[in-house]
Amino acid sequence: MEFKLTINDGAKSYKHVIKEPEANALIGLKIGETIEGSKIGFNGYEFIISGGSDASGFPMKKGITSGERSKMLKKLPDGRTLRQTVRGNTISESTSQVNLKVKKKGKKKLEDFFKIPTEKKEE
Repeated sequence: MEFKLTINDGAKSYKHVIKEPEANALIGLKIGETIEGSKIGFNGYEFIISGGSDASGFPMKKGITSGERSKMLKKLPDGRTLRQTVRGNTISESTSQVNLKVKKKGKKKLEDFFKIPTEKKEE
């Protein structure tokens, strides 16, 4: 099991993939809840879960309290209704992408977690 994380710090967003056992820390959490960054490899940070989607691309919806897909009727501005398939607000094994917002910054800059160390070539 793996999750694709999209982490937003207000100015820039970063993508990161986590696998087990770090991914297990997200199972059962809901949109709006806080998670410590040390559980997913970002020491000193705190994140708020702001959304996500499953492998088929169906978005998570805050008002639906489950981890399963469901159909809802969405009202359009012109008075029509549209049937829309969404996923509940709970992260489950079928969730593939999770959106996170930075709540508390750590000592290390967020971009430093994503830098690839370059090796100097000797000639």
